[in-house]
Amino acid sequence: MTIELFSAADFAAPEPETRRLVLANDADPREADLTGIDVVELQFPRFVDGRAFSQAFLLRRRLGFAGQIRATGDVLIDQLVQMARSGFTQAVLRADQDLGHGSRLLTHYPAFYQGDAVQPAPLFTRSTAAA
Repeated sequence: MTIELFSAADFAAPEPETRRLVLANDADPREADLTGIDVVELQFPRFVDGRAFSQAFLLRRRLGFAGQIRATGDVLIDQLVQMARSGFTQAVLRADQDLGHGSRLLTHYPAFYQGDAVQPAPLFTRSTAAA
């Protein structure tokens, strides 16, 4: 599970604005033009608003978006594992969040039984296929 972490206190987007699409959390990603887009930035206006998880899943699984999906806004380390499983590749953590602790949380679970946006096959089928 790989997700790159940044602190909102010192984050500046490295890509040109023309290569980044910022989606409001009430926008339907299926209606977005992803042509020439390297990064889709999804908003978490409040910690309790999880619509960006659905947007990320749609981008990865249904639309096949292969670029970066970045979480911004009220992003807490508590959300990181689910973000990685939903298809996010970057998270800009709220300034008061500990980057080191967030990184450790991402390595806490080596695998999940059920499939997700990144690894659609459930664990039991992956174990059988590897044998």
